[in-house]
Amino acid sequence: MKRISLTQHLIEEQRLHNTIPAELRLLIEVVSRACKTISHAVGKGALGEVLGTTETENVQGEVQKKLDVISNDILLQANEWGGHLAAMASEEMETIHPIPNRYPKGEYLLLFDPLDGSSNIDVNVSIGTIFSVLKAPEGMSRPTEKDFLQPGTKQVAAGYAVYGPQTVLVITTGNGVQVFTLDREMGSWVMTGRDIQIPEDTKEYAINASNARHWQPPVTRYIDELQAGTSGPRGKDFNMRWIASMVADVHRILNRGGIFMYPADARDPGKPGKLRLMYEANPMSFIVEQAGGAATNGKQRILDIIPQTLHQRVPVFLGSKNEVERVTGYHA
Repeated sequence: MKRISLTQHLIEEQRLHNTIPAELRLLIEVVSRACKTISHAVGKGALGEVLGTTETENVQGEVQKKLDVISNDILLQANEWGGHLAAMASEEMETIHPIPNRYPKGEYLLLFDPLDGSSNIDVNVSIGTIFSVLKAPEGMSRPTEKDFLQPGTKQVAAGYAVYGPQTVLVITTGNGVQVFTLDREMGSWVMTGRDIQIPEDTKEYAINASNARHWQPPVTRYIDELQAGTSGPRGKDFNMRWIASMVADVHRILNRGGIFMYPADARDPGKPGKLRLMYEANPMSFIVEQAGGAATNGKQRILDIIPQTLHQRVPVFLGSKNEVERVTGYHA
């Protein structure tokens, strides 16, 4: 099979669809290089003295792992100087990070979750990086948080890297979903999957079952049906898979189907879910929809939600189309 690099794919995509101008291509390449650096740090583990926690908390009030902070710094430093960005926003930072005045400004906004699945860092289970790219609004002079508050439909690119037995980069620019694997010897991203499609039906689901007593009735109804197996209303057995790393769970679904759920629950009625719309739900929903799947918050398509705040949370149901539509229907 002919080896196609990430750069070659992006250039050919531009020629075919005219959706990846040079600035956007450079931005995706810089993010992918940062993911290589993070992959190297993750791979070192205890040898690089990067495991364990810091003395600090992030904006969400969560104690930060050392690798969270390292990954955030890697992405900030890699993307500051290239001239393709106006500003960045990270799940780990309270507000936006404008490009310093000493560097040229570009027309894109970058959002990222530098290291998803932090609880898995110290136990050597797959974790990852998620990113989303928006176009800066017309006429924007000095970027503010408000400039980032665009619905997911406005994303021009999104992707994630999984740091597992292989390091894998999954991206979309609105023309399907492509997969690249890091060739560690060569240091390059090589295409290993093209136009990925999620099966519409599935026998696998992912949910944190320890929260069952807090679920709302539509979720309880849906999970009870799945657990009833062949003797229940669905007439088939389902398997549960839960990695506690959204990147890893979504990557499995992308490869073989399934539904991932992180619903709102009764523990904190004021909190409409755990996952962040801008850093997790939007980019993953863009990828999943581009792969023929569906993504809702139980009531509406996630990509149609108008964000109100930078760190807004949402319930998430995404993956195989028919299952997402069924559980969303129960909410209605």
